[in-house]
Amino acid sequence: MDFAALASALLMGIVEGVTEFLPISSTGHLILLGDLIGFQGPPGKVFEIAIQLGAIFAVIWVYRDLLIRLLRGLREPGLERFYLINLLIAFLPAMVLGATLHGPITRLLFNPWVVCCALILGGIAIILIERMRPVASIRSVPEIGPLAALLVGFAQALAMIPGTSRSGATIIGALVIGVERRTAAEFSFILAIPTMLAATAYSLFKARHELDISSFGEIGVGFVAAFVVALLTVRAVLAVIGRIGFSPFGWYRIALGTVMLVVLALR
Repeated sequence: MDFAALASALLMGIVEGVTEFLPISSTGHLILLGDLIGFQGPPGKVFEIAIQLGAIFAVIWVYRDLLIRLLRGLREPGLERFYLINLLIAFLPAMVLGATLHGPITRLLFNPWVVCCALILGGIAIILIERMRPVASIRSVPEIGPLAALLVGFAQALAMIPGTSRSGATIIGALVIGVERRTAAEFSFILAIPTMLAATAYSLFKARHELDISSFGEIGVGFVAAFVVALLTVRAVLAVIGRIGFSPFGWYRIALGTVMLVVLALR
């Protein structure tokens, strides 16, 4: 057993769990960390898919009661069905654009330089929008209507650029249209479930021939680490985000992107 590989897998899983639902880009962090520690992982994208799935299961667990109510609400008209329709509307832009542009974006933009630039630009956007955002008029997820959901969905599609952050794009998109901070974070987390499940299923199908039993140790360690850490992260964010806002994440993005640009330039 390669303990160095397991330790790297554990670190990657922890980073995925911390960053997936914060507006700081999990993909960007994994690209930068993998580049720094020379982590190769199992063939293809199987490892990245596994740890992302661990993070998805964490948010499903946190919102399990809500998800059960929504599924039961399919049988009869009501608030639950309206909620699901808005989630579907928000999900559609990423699904359509992702299926169309996933290949070219992966080939052209998945490198540390793009990630660093996206981190910095995204951080600046977060800070500016936090300062200039309109007074919140939408204070609960059910109040988010179809048009607002569609706008958040188009914002989410921007996250195909590595370093942008899916949660960051959706949260910022929600703030711009007057959604309260905690509600914006909650809608981002819930929207992540269909979006990330669809992306994971698509990626897993493409990588099905890369599955190798010898790499299950690394995959298992990364999956569990991502699940546990994401579980703690989602709960912590919901508890404090109304008080601290999103500006600290913007400053963090700028600092990380700048430092990594210097590191890359000095190589």
